[in-house]
Amino acid sequence: MGKLSGLFLIMALVLLAMVATAKSDDCNGGFKELAAECQQYVLYPANPKIPPSDACCGVIQKADVPCLCSKITKETEMVVCMEKVVYVAGYCKRPLQPGSKCGRYTFPSL
Repeated sequence: MGKLSGLFLIMALVLLAMVATAKSDDCNGGFKELAAECQQYVLYPANPKIPPSDACCGVIQKADVPCLCSKITKETEMVVCMEKVVYVAGYCKRPLQPGSKCGRYTFPSL
């Protein structure tokens, strides 16, 4: 269990470092807001999928999703579980269109 929690901490730190290096004007500050409110719902491991908070959904409702998706790197995809992103987006009533891309990930049909 200690190795797993250590790995989770490292992944969270990598995500925070990526967000901290992003310009605040990138996607209207969307990275910072998403990291602050939603990171615990989209990081690996893929399961369990936890319903996001109202604050997270509020950020997702305002987010410039195409802009954010254009900034996703393969390093980000190593930390962020795109299946959880699909779940959170759907839960927050802002599903991405099937076939749309976010980084290298293509959203599946519902």
